[in-house]
Amino acid sequence: MKKDTSHINSLENEAIYIMREVAAQFEKPVLLFSGGKDSITLVRLAVKAFYPAKVPFPLMHIDTGHNFPETIEFRDRLVKELGLELIVRNVQDSIDQGKVKEESGRYASRNQLQTTTLLDAIEEFKFDACIGGARRDEEKARAKERIFSVRDDFGQWDEKNQRPELFDMLNGQIELGQNVRVFPISNWTELDVWSYIEKENIEIPSIYFAHKRKVFLRDGMIWSADDEVVYRDEDEEVIEEMVRFRTVGDMSCTAAVLSEASTISKVVEEIRDSTISERGARIDDKRSEAAMEKRKQQGYF
Repeated sequence: MKKDTSHINSLENEAIYIMREVAAQFEKPVLLFSGGKDSITLVRLAVKAFYPAKVPFPLMHIDTGHNFPETIEFRDRLVKELGLELIVRNVQDSIDQGKVKEESGRYASRNQLQTTTLLDAIEEFKFDACIGGARRDEEKARAKERIFSVRDDFGQWDEKNQRPELFDMLNGQIELGQNVRVFPISNWTELDVWSYIEKENIEIPSIYFAHKRKVFLRDGMIWSADDEVVYRDEDEEVIEEMVRFRTVGDMSCTAAVLSEASTISKVVEEIRDSTISERGARIDDKRSEAAMEKRKQQGYF
């Protein structure tokens, strides 16, 4: 039976409209790229939005240095195949410059440190719009945010001072020093993203599919034991399991899930049956009830 793709087509049309509005309304936009499924989907949408012309803005990756190797390999191959411009800025440089301090201990992560590197990069290149793959279904703070989300000249977000977005009217007018975070797939769900990946036959990093991996258990979550980036106590036993990753953040803060889903169609089926959010496997979101909102107020994407 042929699948009904009208819902996905509608979401695609909305996202392409938003991409084109960004190009029309802003002087120097950039697409923030992590190598994860959401930012890969954004790249496909950008290519479609401006085809046959070249995507009129660069990609930028804020590299924590603690990424999954499969993600970095995929990132470099993708931009080469599509002929896209890639800017990389490194959290390690911010640490070396004394702007941020490396965390330590069993829950240490560089995820929060990205904010300083991101804000410095926005200032360096004078970007006035940063396109990202955040979605409202991911987390409560992201559910509050507009598609065009204005940040002040310190990069901060005020959840109580947002512009109305009525009848698909997107207002890109900003004052000197301000910039806008743009979320073209804000109205998508995790299942929508995967359904689009399936429909478009989009290639994604291998860690999204079930594979044998050395892992250990902590706090009821499954952590990769393949790299010393992830802190592990001596009594935390390494085992081998069939796992996959639903979200791709730092190795130090992204847990895996037990899975046999080795194809996109099987992943779609698994997500359809899941009752847990994909960010349930992100330890950085569990630091406090308002962890994400506080980071966004400070300039995090």
